[in-house]
Amino acid sequence: MSEFRKASRIAAIEVSEILQIGARAAELQQQGQPVIVLGAGEPDFDTPDAIKQAAVDAIWAGETKYTALGGTTALKQAISAKFSRDHGLDYGLDEIIVSTGAKQVLYNAFMASLEPGDEVIVPAPYWTSYVDIIALAGGKPVLVPCGAETGFRMTPAQLRQALTPRTRWVLFNSPSNPSGAAYGAKDYAPLLELLLQHPDVWIMADDMYEHITYEGFDFATPAAVEPRLKSRCLTINGVSKAYAMTGWRIGYAGGPAALVAAMAVIQGQSTSCAASVSQAAAVAALNGSQQILSERRSSFQARRDLVVDGLNAIDGISCPRPEGAFYTFASCAGVLGRRTPAGDILKTDADFCAYVLEQHDVAMVPGRAFGLSPYFRISYATSTAELREALARLARAVDQLR
Repeated sequence: MSEFRKASRIAAIEVSEILQIGARAAELQQQGQPVIVLGAGEPDFDTPDAIKQAAVDAIWAGETKYTALGGTTALKQAISAKFSRDHGLDYGLDEIIVSTGAKQVLYNAFMASLEPGDEVIVPAPYWTSYVDIIALAGGKPVLVPCGAETGFRMTPAQLRQALTPRTRWVLFNSPSNPSGAAYGAKDYAPLLELLLQHPDVWIMADDMYEHITYEGFDFATPAAVEPRLKSRCLTINGVSKAYAMTGWRIGYAGGPAALVAAMAVIQGQSTSCAASVSQAAAVAALNGSQQILSERRSSFQARRDLVVDGLNAIDGISCPRPEGAFYTFASCAGVLGRRTPAGDILKTDADFCAYVLEQHDVAMVPGRAFGLSPYFRISYATSTAELREALARLARAVDQLR
């Protein structure tokens, strides 16, 4: 019997380092180690009861069949109203697509638009799936390192240098996973002004963490900041983070009808429609009271401040205060070169995270997984008690280095 031959298109793609770290943490927990996992990319809150009830009602109403490929009319109307309400953006129903999570929206868009060798500008640090999806679609990720010195945001000079005749898309994620950094209207304006001069370049905005911003940060999205670019903007969002609905798998986007139709072709040959019951729940999320968003935002902000202050109190660790999301992205440059009690030299952020996990039972993700070192990501979407204990362990871990 011949051995399995993996397709060349995935030859360079591995299981994400985040999942590998999660698997190792689970293995240690099974061995009895009290590991605290700070790698989760989902809220620790439950889905609100009113949203759950809408799903139950849909089940009993028999709404359990296939829906239209790109989403139910009710959900598209709710999405259209959300874009109008929050950003003054007008999207017709033929300019909206509903998918099985925002990851599928990204996949649909890149598969529908990229030719082999087309370039996509991606500021680093970036969500790990971006570069792999671009590569699967035959594109070339053009990574732009954006460190703490620029607030983890791409500058106009960096964008200008990255643009080439092969550039097809520029991808923004605000607030960002992993850094929590966000682009306000003043940050976007000079970047978008530059893109007005490049009519063949399209803009993709991943706004998934839109509703998790702090201290009055005024969220902005490119199509609203520069209306002249709306005809080549794809605005992506979903219900996963804001409404604690990660498992319901509903993402959506608004964009030009021709692009949305092409994305539907890709979706039609992969998943077809998103789950009918999940779509009914998403209608309730978008159309219902939004009060819970501010309540949960306040909880996340308190935890953010706890973690940022705790990290900055540790010798060798430096952590900016993020504008949004529920992650910190701290530099560990100050501890590199030190020796562990076992005599090992910490040379990289991955070495540091492995040491903290194996010797001090805290799972974090090294910055290299997100394209930028020497940093590490912590998700503070967990209990305050666990965060306090994790910070204490991390402080002990660093204190033991020489």
